[in-house]
Order: sequence, then C-alpha cells, then structure tokens
Amino acid sequence: MTKRKVTGSQAVILSLLEEGVDTIFGYPGGAIMPIYDALYDFDKHVEHILTRHEQGAVHAAQGYARVTGKAGVCFVTSGPGATNLITGIADAMIDSTPLVCISGQVASPLLGTDAFQESDVVGISMPITKWNYQITSPEEIPEAIAQAFYIARSGRPGPVLIDITKDAQFAELEFEYKKCRKVRSYVPEPRIDPFKVKEAAEIIDEAKKPMLLFGQGVIIGQAEEELKAFVEKTGIPAAWTLLGLSALPSDHPQNVGMLGMHGNYGPNLLTNEADLIIAVGMRFDDRVTGKVSTYAEKAKIIHLEIDPSEINKIKKANVAVLGNSKKTLKMLTDLVKPNKHDEWLSRFRECDKIENDKIIHNELFPTKPGLTMGEVVRIAGDKTNHEAILVTDVGQHQMIASRYFKFRQPRSNVTSGGLGTMGFGLPASMGAQLGAPDRTVIAVIGDGGFQMTIQELGTIAQNKLPVKIIVLNNNFLGMVRQWQQLFFEKRYSFTELQNPDFITIGKGFGIEGHKVEHREDLDSGIQKMIDHDGPYLLEVVIEKEDNVFPMVPTGASVSDVMLEPNS
Repeated sequence: MTKRKVTGSQAVILSLLEEGVDTIFGYPGGAIMPIYDALYDFDKHVEHILTRHEQGAVHAAQGYARVTGKAGVCFVTSGPGATNLITGIADAMIDSTPLVCISGQVASPLLGTDAFQESDVVGISMPITKWNYQITSPEEIPEAIAQAFYIARSGRPGPVLIDITKDAQFAELEFEYKKCRKVRSYVPEPRIDPFKVKEAAEIIDEAKKPMLLFGQGVIIGQAEEELKAFVEKTGIPAAWTLLGLSALPSDHPQNVGMLGMHGNYGPNLLTNEADLIIAVGMRFDDRVTGKVSTYAEKAKIIHLEIDPSEINKIKKANVAVLGNSKKTLKMLTDLVKPNKHDEWLSRFRECDKIENDKIIHNELFPTKPGLTMGEVVRIAGDKTNHEAILVTDVGQHQMIASRYFKFRQPRSNVTSGGLGTMGFGLPASMGAQLGAPDRTVIAVIGDGGFQMTIQELGTIAQNKLPVKIIVLNNNFLGMVRQWQQLFFEKRYSFTELQNPDFITIGKGFGIEGHKVEHREDLDSGIQKMIDHDGPYLLEVVIEKEDNVFPMVPTGASVSDVMLEPNS
C-alpha cells in the first residue's frame, strides 16, 4: 500500500481496519480522546459499543472472541480506565482468549511523574498478558498493532495490551501497514514429532479402558471434526472440561459428560479405573484432578497440547504430543486401529443411571415446592432446540447450566473458567450477541454476579441487543453458601443478600421482563422471554438451599465424588 501522512490516532484506526476489526468495545477518557476523535470519522467502517464500565468492555470483548474465534478489541483511557481492565485481562489469559486491549496514556514527558490519571499499566499487566508494549512515538503504531494481533491470535491465544501516550496519538507519521507473520524468538506452534504420534497410537491400540479428556484447545484449534472422527474410530469414551463444552455434541453416544468438582459421576469415578488417559487441549486444572497424587493412578497419560509449558506441569505424561490439536488428532486418527470399547462405555452408562436416579431426575423434574436451577436450564434449552449460545456467570448456576444445557454447535458455551470471575456473564453476553447476531444468546446469571455488572443493562438497551437474561435468584451467594452448609456447619457468614427489584431496574433501562416464583408459571415465562423481540430479563426465584451435586470436595480424590451430603 502507498504511504500517506496521518496522525497516530488515525493510524490506530486504520491499523485495526487492516486487521478486519468490525467491533470495538470501550469507554472514552482524556488520555485516549484523540483516538476517539479519529474513530468519529470511521463510524461506517467499524462499530463501537459504549459500555458502562471498562470491565464491561473487556468482558464483552471476551464474549465476542469466544463465539467468533477473532480477537476481541477494547479501548480505555489511562489510570483507572486501564486498571479497570485488569480482571478481564487476567480472565482472558488463563482461559486463552485472544484480546487486543488499547489504553491511552499520559504524554511521554509526564511518564513517571504521577501525573493525573497515570498508572503503569504495562507493569501492572505484564504477568497477565501474552505480550504488552508502550508506544511513545507514532511511527511505532502500525508495527506494534500488527504484532499484537499476530501474538493474540496465534498458537495458544491470549490477551495483549498496547499503551499509547497522548503525544504519540497527536503526532504524525507516514502510514504503511504490513501484517505480522513472524516474531523472532516466538514459536506459536511447536513442531509435531511424528515418532511421538506413532508411540501414542501404539499405546492407544493396546489400552483396555481408555478415556479421552478434551478441553478448550479443541475449540481454539477448530478441531471439533477431528475429535469426533478420533473417538468414533477408536470407540473411546470422551469427557469434557468446563471450557471444552460444546466441542463434541452433547448427545454424541461417546460423550460421557463433564469432568471435575461438579462434573458427572461416571467420568470422575472411573478416572481411577482407566488404564489410559488421553488429554487433548486441556491442562489438568485442579478443579478437574482433585487430589493430584491420587488422580488416574492406574493410567498411562498421553497429552496432546500446543503449549509446552503445560506438559508435565501437573501430571507427568508418558507421551507428550506437541502441536495444534487439529493436526495432531488427524495424524493420530490415521494411525490408530478401529476399535470398540462397548463394555467399558457401558460402565459410564451404569454410572449415568445412578446419577440420574439420585440427582438428575429430581433436579430436572422436581416435585418439591421450590423451583430448581436445573428445571429452568432444561426448559430454556428445550425451547431453543439446543441451538442457543449459553453464557454463564460464576457459581452454582454456572455448574448447573453447564451440566444440563445441551449443545449441537461448537463455540456455544461462554463462561469464565480458570479465574472464576463473578460479573463476567452479563457483559460477555453482549459480546457474544454482537459476534453471533443470528443466534439466540441466553445468559444464565446468579443474583450475586448479576449485581456486579448490572449497569451493562444500559449497554444492552442502548444497542438493542436481543440477549435473553435469566437471573436465578436465591437471595444468597449460592456456591459460597453451599460450602458453608457442607463444610462450615451452616455458619452462613455474609452470604445472604438483600436483593433489589431486578425487574423494575431492568424496566428502568428500557428492558422488558417479569418475575417467576411458581412452577406453573415457569414454562410460559421462559416461552415469553424467547418470543420477545429484543432483550428480556427473566427473574426466577429458586430454592434458597438448592445445592449442586455431584461434588468432589477440595483436596479429595475424584473417585470420592459425593452424590449427596455426607455420601
């Protein structure tokens, strides 16, 4: 492209357009005002969503990234604007979500002087970004932004942050943009060792009780079809982590459910009977493994992973296959022999029956007076034909929704996994709706998390985003209360909430809604929400002491899974 003279602020916008950015989430302020002034002239080329808080902007960018696979983009000003991004950046880092965050900064002569709204956001964010950089001259802008997008999206994705001083935004440069294809010393995808793939295939062929665990690495690598082909050829039961949810259809005959603390009975109990664990794009998080020293004691471990730092970090692998899961799964599928493990798979189905009799049926089809979280999730899933995108906040509702919502399409589950960020759900649902405007987005949120970012109802209303919001209200911080009930002798220390009238608040923002308190009103209430043209807020009052089971207590072995209190 030919060079042309522009300001640094114009260079920022032009660079984003070169990267195909169509949506920006942000909140203006003094130190980023020149960039916002430049953005004014590009309103027909890129959509800017004005959130009500910078944390809302970064979580919305995460929701957008998770459903599209693109990098989410957000703008904030210096000082408190930048520091308000930190929670979302940390969340994106641990959940491998590609973000490009651009913060304004005080003019370069003022750096280090404690100027008004100055904060060292580069220093603050260094441990929680994949890469960050401060720009003090306009000539750096195109190259830095190109590098930011390359790093954010390639390999194991993650957040990057670019901090741009105000004088660099005002100054001029000869603009020329070249997309980044390579960064010295950065290897996004390790070389695949075919001998390791062959070794893994031989172990798989010999296994009698193999089990596959898949995580978000399958979704990031766009390896859903390769995963399906592998499990169907080998006959191996497959279980998912919280972020791996939707990589394999929920009704696939070899999908045996969720792993971990509130996962399904079968995959937890039978982990310690398996003679082989094949981990694909997952990192053996503590919520999955429970007590590490007693996890998968009888099993060899094959770990397919793009990030070398995850190998042997928690569980030692007998064979580690480095590389993008889309490539490594295909290579592995080509080498393994066709097989069936019907008898082994039937063990999982026996566990399913036990779990259904003890927990699931009563949760989904209760006869007790109080409403359950499970029946709400079941009806919402059924009424959207299991085609909706589910966005959850963090807590009991998150576990219940993840267990009982069904999926037929990938990239349909948006939640905060590793950081467990309350307040994530509402703004993330905005980003998900903008990233997938033709799909129904249902946000299931607890009454506690909802109030952490409730102001984003204003963003939803202003932009007429047709998000369907279900607030499950038990007037408690439910997950903390559950722990207090089970492990702290029901000493409910500061977990009971005096909640506001959520429906009135929603209507104050211009969002229609209503409250359901009785079972006979639930089905029609959810149908009314689904049918409504535009955003809708449905509050459902649920039992105060409705708990999530199964449960693996902290520090316990996954085979010590509790089906009920003191079981």
